[in-house]
Amino acid sequence: MWKKFIIYGLLGLLGEVFWNGFGAMLKGDILLRGSTCIWMFPIYGLTVFLEPVHNRIRHLPLIVRGGIYMVLIFAVELISGLLLRLVLGECPWNYVNKTLSICGIITLAYAPVWIAYGIVFEKIHDVIVGIENKINRNTN
Repeated sequence: MWKKFIIYGLLGLLGEVFWNGFGAMLKGDILLRGSTCIWMFPIYGLTVFLEPVHNRIRHLPLIVRGGIYMVLIFAVELISGLLLRLVLGECPWNYVNKTLSICGIITLAYAPVWIAYGIVFEKIHDVIVGIENKINRNTN
């Protein structure tokens, strides 16, 4: 589980840097400056807990699975954001001035992003499981 926690944490950081770099490009930054903060690593690492969810809902239609991931991701984002605000005095992300913001911690405008993230997660999870199975077959 720890290996997957690290993989998901690092993939999340990388994805966030690319996301922010793309956003910078849309604002005219030709250097595509993308950034994140190290507090995001354990939050993205929590994706490991979506694995059992994926295994249980894989038979459902894509949009239903995406909706389930979206709700779970919003919950983690809200709880982790409130905890960071409580412990650190601020949250690494701020949606106070964003449309459909809740407590400045989540914005419902990101619903399509979290649906897509959940569906991409499924593909990554399946690849990781395939690699694990191949390694296990080769070690037996």
